Amino acid sequence: MELKNSVKQEGGLKISITVIEKIAKIAAMEIEGISNVSVGSSGVKGFLAKTNLPKAVEVNMFDGVADITVHVVVKYGIKLPALCKEVQQAVKSNVQNMTDVTVSKVNVVVTGVEAVTEE
Repeated sequence: MELKNSVKQEGGLKISITVIEKIAKIAAMEIEGISNVSVGSSGVKGFLAKTNLPKAVEVNMFDGVADITVHVVVKYGIKLPALCKEVQQAVKSNVQNMTDVTVSKVNVVVTGVEAVTEE
């Protein structure tokens, strides 16, 4: 488990990369129009054929600065550019406010669209 060190006056603070990933996922899920935070799959056959599936949220640390990629499934009919910008802002502000880790960029990858179901 990778840790980010942030030295304080008395002692230290270590924040796991998985904690940053979880914060980013929750922030993205709170946005109206996001159906799921997931890399998606092409069915069971496609899932079994892939051994190195990417994570739904990936955090890379470079000199104490985070580079975050979030894979999302969106609801049908939503304007994607505006939605992705909102996800970027929410993820960046939540991670920075909760962890004091600087976020250089947030990449949003749309991996699917949730189909509209009629009831």
